[in-house]
Amino acid sequence: MSLQVVLVEPAGPLNVGSVARLCANFGIDGLRLVAPRCDPLGEEARRMAVHGVGLLERASLWPTLEAALADCDRVVATSGRLEGPPLPLLPPADALAWLLEGSASPQADPAPQSAGAPVALVFGREDRGLANGELLQAGRLLQIGTGPSYSSLNLSHAVAVVLHELHTLRRGERSLAASPPPAVSAGGATVWADPCRRHDLEAALADAEALLLEVGFLLPHTSRARMAKLRALLQRAQVSEGEVALLRGMVCQLRWASRRRVSSGSDT
Repeated sequence: MSLQVVLVEPAGPLNVGSVARLCANFGIDGLRLVAPRCDPLGEEARRMAVHGVGLLERASLWPTLEAALADCDRVVATSGRLEGPPLPLLPPADALAWLLEGSASPQADPAPQSAGAPVALVFGREDRGLANGELLQAGRLLQIGTGPSYSSLNLSHAVAVVLHELHTLRRGERSLAASPPPAVSAGGATVWADPCRRHDLEAALADAEALLLEVGFLLPHTSRARMAKLRALLQRAQVSEGEVALLRGMVCQLRWASRRRVSSGSDT
């Protein structure tokens, strides 16, 4: 399993450098920066990275969060909201246990493994975190417990807390207690299916939106809100590769049938 730490529009070079150092501290070799609002390779970032400079230099840049997560299957996003998140908020241990399911034994070496699709930990902007649409890119939302009077954490401090919890789980000092992924039947045996990759789910949702607009179920001015509800439903279900392929096939067939009926009607 390859673990990617994803920072969305980081504005502070000191924070970016500090996160690179934390990734080096905890054996994380993947750092993705989405539309950074600072120079991630500037003097301030390098000074804070210390022995994480190499990782900072290897960090990949992405124009959008959707692009940064396209090859990932399990995604955990952090949120400091107390009200109105689009998915349930989980404590770090529960969200991270789910992130680690399907990987090697937690007793194994903590360095990321290369097998399978990457998994991602997403952290939002320093000033306003992640928007609802961005939170819905994740399968689980993580919230760090703080005092009620001031719940907002500095970006690099939040990353430190989460990576320490992840390190603890990977070393087996706490049990992986999260619920297993959906079960599917294969030749009479029960197998645990990993969630589909983000780009497959987004492609299926794009096909569904196009069909629903064509048949009038969605209207252009309300489609975004209603598709967000559908995305939340599928994220809670954590559909597998086979399931999302089935959904996309159904949508494409329905769209073809709808267009064929319209075309036949116009000829009469």
